[in-house]
Amino acid sequence: MVMDGHSVIPTEAARLLAVQLLSPAFPTGAFAYAQGLEWAMDRGEVANGPALAGWIADVLEYGAGWSDAVILSLALRPCADHAALDDLARAMCLASERLSETLEQGAAFAVTAAALTGTDASPAALPVAVGRALASLGMPRAEIIGLYLHGQALNLIQAAVRFMPMGQAEGQRILASLAPLILRLAALAADAEEDDLGGCAIGAELAQMRHETMTVRIFRS
Repeated sequence: MVMDGHSVIPTEAARLLAVQLLSPAFPTGAFAYAQGLEWAMDRGEVANGPALAGWIADVLEYGAGWSDAVILSLALRPCADHAALDDLARAMCLASERLSETLEQGAAFAVTAAALTGTDASPAALPVAVGRALASLGMPRAEIIGLYLHGQALNLIQAAVRFMPMGQAEGQRILASLAPLILRLAALAADAEEDDLGGCAIGAELAQMRHETMTVRIFRS
């Protein structure tokens, strides 16, 4: 049994609540962001399913995915300093659009999640807001991180489906193929510390910066 701030929630219900909170359908506006993927698709850098799978895998393992996973892990721990982690999450954003993305989604997440969990509704970077809201659910950190990364991957795939000649079936196949990587990264991040932060997804970071200057675009990042 775990507490949500107002009442006792059975573990099974806590797991369902976590799935609800971390679903891409949760109202954070995530559908409007693509983390620079739009620029890469427009330039032909990502033009098919295999290229998309490789791009997302690199973002998860070496870029924003890994940084978010570690910060989320730290935010889920007892006595976590969420204010300090929020500063750290902001510092990990190398592009202005990436910073806006995590702050705007985090603020939207915090407000709606607070109504369901009784937790703090103040604005925070997305992984911090998620960790703050889900820490009371009593679930294994690796499970929560896995759900978070799965949602991030699906958001990027849905962006590609909207932009490229790619069907939903292929998008779902790509998502399924990323499962072993997501589970491995979630397990690693569950026990990670601040010293494990860092990455080298230079192409994705440059794509986010170049996206800022696109004349016509669908997505906000």
